[in-house]
Amino acid sequence: MAAKGYNDQSISSLKGADRVRKRPAVIFGSEGLEGCQHSFFEILSNSIDEAREGYGKEITVKVYRDGIIEVDDRGRGVPLDFNKKENRYNWELVYCELYAGGKYDNNKDGAYKYSLGLNGLGACATQYSSEFMDVYSYKKDTVYEIHFRKGKPVSELKISPLERRRTGTLTRWRPDLEVFTDTNIPKEYYLDVLHKQAIVNAGLKLVLQFQNPDGKFEKHEFLYQNGISDYIDEITGEGRLTQPVLWDMSARGKDREDKDEYDLRAEIVFCTSNTVSNLEYYHNSSFLEHGGSPDKAVKRAFVAELDKYLVAKDKYAKKESKITFNDIADSLVLIINSFSTQTSYENQTKKSITNKFIEDALYKSIRQKLEIYFIENSQEAEIIANQVLINKRSREKAESARLDIKKKLTASNDITNRVEKFVSCRSKDPMKRELYIVEGDSALTSCKLGRDAEFQAIIPVRGKTLNCLKSSYEKIFKSDIIVDLLKVIGCGVEVETRSKNKESVSSFDLDSLKWRRIVICTDADEDGFQIRTLILTMFYRLLPTLIKEGKIFIAESPLYEITTSKDKIYFAYNEQEKAEILEKIGNEKYTIQRSKGLGENEPDMMWQTTMNPETRRLIQVNPADEEATRIIFETLLGDDIAARKEFIAQNGARYMDLADI
Repeated sequence: MAAKGYNDQSISSLKGADRVRKRPAVIFGSEGLEGCQHSFFEILSNSIDEAREGYGKEITVKVYRDGIIEVDDRGRGVPLDFNKKENRYNWELVYCELYAGGKYDNNKDGAYKYSLGLNGLGACATQYSSEFMDVYSYKKDTVYEIHFRKGKPVSELKISPLERRRTGTLTRWRPDLEVFTDTNIPKEYYLDVLHKQAIVNAGLKLVLQFQNPDGKFEKHEFLYQNGISDYIDEITGEGRLTQPVLWDMSARGKDREDKDEYDLRAEIVFCTSNTVSNLEYYHNSSFLEHGGSPDKAVKRAFVAELDKYLVAKDKYAKKESKITFNDIADSLVLIINSFSTQTSYENQTKKSITNKFIEDALYKSIRQKLEIYFIENSQEAEIIANQVLINKRSREKAESARLDIKKKLTASNDITNRVEKFVSCRSKDPMKRELYIVEGDSALTSCKLGRDAEFQAIIPVRGKTLNCLKSSYEKIFKSDIIVDLLKVIGCGVEVETRSKNKESVSSFDLDSLKWRRIVICTDADEDGFQIRTLILTMFYRLLPTLIKEGKIFIAESPLYEITTSKDKIYFAYNEQEKAEILEKIGNEKYTIQRSKGLGENEPDMMWQTTMNPETRRLIQVNPADEEATRIIFETLLGDDIAARKEFIAQNGARYMDLADI
């Protein structure tokens, strides 16, 4: 069907609630769950603003299992009655008119000085996007109430006497699934938001009552009497290198010469830590997930002042490069809680601010305070400077290792020509191909003759591989055996630096894995078990994701060959199977012998017992409890000799029967 013509009658405008209901992402940043969450935050913000102005010390959020939300504060109560100046009711202005509110004069002695709300959008937009909204405004001995459904008022303003005096606003509503694609806000979101608001609003108690599916309410309370000072103590604990420092600053200025001046004040708290790195910025209580002006100020100030200190103290090595903020951030815990009477948010979701004056004022203040701090606290200054240099040199070493590993593991696509004795297969489909890691050249020959060359490839390991748990990365990547294995496997490595940011030295890409299965195939003897364990250790340390994804297998080798007088051969993988076979063949004569090593097996036997998908036995290496796995690997293969002796003393008897194999 042809499209309608585009003419003067094609233009239309959204009116009333449709301005939000049909385009929620314009106001809330998303029409999905994130937008729905932000609509809740808009109502909470109004209560936070009241508390910050000194009206109310407790806010309760109640979430019902049917999706209804309540925010109840002890503020002054939202004005709902008639407004002579505007010649309209305030309930209509606040809840039915975009860009109407009481926070436009923050910079001129208005009702709010430092507020989350600025644009007069939040309460109205949330009402527009709700299935229903009920508002109760308490004014000592009177309660005012108004009710809405799907963006429209469904009642007159009702004014009633209160039996029990109180002040504040209670807002009850349910986000509308006709507006948002998902309204099921998880408990974790409420917990995170209320926790953060408690951090930056010292002395304000925030309470969450969350109704579980069984109908019972789960209660959580957040209160930081000393705000961000208490918070930094909580998150750094005993891992601090230096004690927290709290700075206050205030300034007045403008973003541009032709703009109005406004007030800024901020609390800045920081310390350095060996176990935690954390940067958090809040402005007028809004958590600045993307930072903006404060983040830029911190980066500029800390790099400039620490670089100046390192130069003055002659701590850089000859021709050493300058520090970066990443080197500082790796050991820095810093929180800024700032407020201004005028704020330029990047958008309505308030995750970043762009004020030039705020950036410059914070930068200047932090630099000055850092300079004085370094002079007055010489011991702490040395600790910070030395740790930053350690971080820097570790980063540079890791980057060098990354390039070295990438160079070693990346070459031409024809791995057959660059890995000694690797035997490839014909298939190029990674969903069909299997890689057998076998023990030595003799096993390579047997497996090569016994395999299906269409999809089974083989690589031998020559002797015992390196113990990757005890070896340094430098030593690991000098091992030809390990580098060859990694080349053939093809998906890179997962090597973590000591950075608390957990950055990988070399990128790992599971999609680049060339094999459906990787099968470890060793003899069923003491040496074979040890080689198998060392190969598993390599995967545990360098490629743990392959274990988690179920890509690693162990080929189970038979312990016994039982040949009857009729030349029929049975294979027994353990003592119980041996007994069952002997019972099965009854009085028939037979010979029994321990299975030979893989290198001595005939191709037919290799195919039947080890490589034929129909008859072989593969043990999938499954991820066990992560902590238990770490403990057992480090006990048996790590550097703790005392722990290893204790383990052997307690458990050795259970494995004595293997000594005869």
